[in-house]
Amino acid sequence: MKIPTIHGFIDRRILINFTADPEVVAKIIPAPFSPKVYKGKAIVGICLIRLKEIKPKGIPAFLGTSSENGAHRIAVEWDENGLKKEGVYIPRRDTSSKLNALLGGRFFPGKHHLANFNIREELGHYHVSFVSSDNTYIKIDAKEVDSLHSESIFDSIEEVSGFFEQGAVGYSPNKTGFDGLKLSTYKWEVKPLQVSTVNSSFFENEQIFPKGSVRFDNALLMTNIEHEWSGLTKK
Repeated sequence: MKIPTIHGFIDRRILINFTADPEVVAKIIPAPFSPKVYKGKAIVGICLIRLKEIKPKGIPAFLGTSSENGAHRIAVEWDENGLKKEGVYIPRRDTSSKLNALLGGRFFPGKHHLANFNIREELGHYHVSFVSSDNTYIKIDAKEVDSLHSESIFDSIEEVSGFFEQGAVGYSPNKTGFDGLKLSTYKWEVKPLQVSTVNSSFFENEQIFPKGSVRFDNALLMTNIEHEWSGLTKK
């Protein structure tokens, strides 16, 4: 499956990032992917993104759709035609859009679980949470700040920004393999967030991540980013 080029705006994107034991992560991702190891750790997380005016490129903006979405992400590497590639593996997607839930995995990459989102945003403070149809949940409370979390594995906002900018290619599982998307932003700009609360049923599940194998690292914010999504040939 290859979708047409999709154009729109990232109205708000929060990246919640964790470090994890690479051996644990290796057990939950399929071949040909392996964890991208950074300073001895795998990097995993959740993207909470509000999309606006989403439609095939060239279609008038007023025909576009908007939605809240969540994607569980794992930074990965793989070999392709003798070259080392990098991006993210996305084992799960959640959405507020009934249309996305209906068409996900059929007409664009990845099954999408229908979820109930709760959003509050005011004066640089953000509350974003969702509970999906199978009770998967995520919650974050955060505020904009000037500097990166002091206990982050990354030494600076420039360092963490560069790491995630390299993860523009994402693959989701389908019935026969994987479908891919490449994110192309018209600009790339992230800001740090200070987090007061973060909960995730996925990363707190000790059947998947044994106690002590995963740790919150940082959160980042992107706003008002014009972008395109391009479909990639199935791996």
